[in-house]
Amino acid sequence: MRVTRSLVSPLVCMALWWGSCGGVAAESPQSSRELDISNLTVWDGHNDVPEQLRERRKDVLEGFDFKDTRAVGMMTDLPRLKAGGVGAQFWSVYVSADLPEPIAVQATLEQIDVMKRLIARHPAEMQFCTDTACVEKSWKAKKIASLIGMEGGHSIGGSLGVLRQMHALGARYMTLTHFKNNAWADSATDAPAHDGLTPFGVQVVKEMQRLGMLVDLAHVSEATMRDVLALGGPPPIVSHSNARGINHHARNVSDETLRKIGAAGGIIMVNFYPPYVVEAARQWSAARDAEAARAKGLNRGDPEAEKAALAAWDKANPMPRGSIGDVADHIDHIAELIGADHVGLGGDLDGVEATVAGLDDVSTYPALFAELARRGWSKGDVAKLASGNMLRVMKAAEAYAAAHRADLPQESPTTF
Repeated sequence: MRVTRSLVSPLVCMALWWGSCGGVAAESPQSSRELDISNLTVWDGHNDVPEQLRERRKDVLEGFDFKDTRAVGMMTDLPRLKAGGVGAQFWSVYVSADLPEPIAVQATLEQIDVMKRLIARHPAEMQFCTDTACVEKSWKAKKIASLIGMEGGHSIGGSLGVLRQMHALGARYMTLTHFKNNAWADSATDAPAHDGLTPFGVQVVKEMQRLGMLVDLAHVSEATMRDVLALGGPPPIVSHSNARGINHHARNVSDETLRKIGAAGGIIMVNFYPPYVVEAARQWSAARDAEAARAKGLNRGDPEAEKAALAAWDKANPMPRGSIGDVADHIDHIAELIGADHVGLGGDLDGVEATVAGLDDVSTYPALFAELARRGWSKGDVAKLASGNMLRVMKAAEAYAAAHRADLPQESPTTF
């Protein structure tokens, strides 16, 4: 999708969507008109409001105003969701991979509970959904279809029974790992332990497929991706990652694996976190890790001095944030490699301390669409990116589950 840049501004190009921008041929001959953002529905793959509620409020909603969270520094609230055209959101019920697994299971249940309670407090704006029929019904009612995604296989405590109960509570995807390996799958950011999936990990994936629960390959190693893709079944998702061909971060996906995801009908949903987007930010992150180790070594036994030294380094070395254009570069790369049918949006908003400049909160998706329009994307392809591809993939998972309804559940012995 990448084309020669022109001097046409994003706003002008939005107005000329069906005309010619930057020398790109129009999709069809129509008179110029402004794009109606309200008709371009966003389905974002990953938002960490539940984590914010846990860390800031210990999951207590009394006194929490989801109609205005700017004062507390959050990236998400109801007016900004509406301004961004968000019509469907996977809310991430992330809990730390450092937790012992039984505690992680409890914490995940609490995160599902708090998100359901938040949705129930705003019935005019939000609708809890577990399937695409509900999502499409919510869109017609101008509500935000609110789905649950689990971030990290540690959240099932090594139990297929727990996995099934999480699905029964409404979880519709699970990221197989977080930043650490678990007992049955390797993470992208940990030393390999299993060379992908263990036999139990294969059972987990097969059971997710049988249930109609999307298999999320964000955070997992390339070997784990390879093993999942070799199993076949419905299309996988990558809920919040980018292209390693643009930024070599371990959390990003190689071109070789992107091709396999495309061939499987899957979708990679692009993230807005600078170290995953901008190579200079990845280098900055590595330098900061080195500085943190240096500050610790120079200030042993003095945690306050250690903290002050790192704060001084941060002030002198701000993270390169990059821009909307950098995110568009990842989207272009993926679309050029495997097609516009296989890319989506997973901003990771409220799960990161910073985003690329211009994509600072949930109201800013239209600015990204303007940049893509300027590069020559058609309205139809941007609509796929915004939500159409995610809708297709989830419908495929539902169809697979319906076809396998008579299959017996996967079984493994309990461990205690």
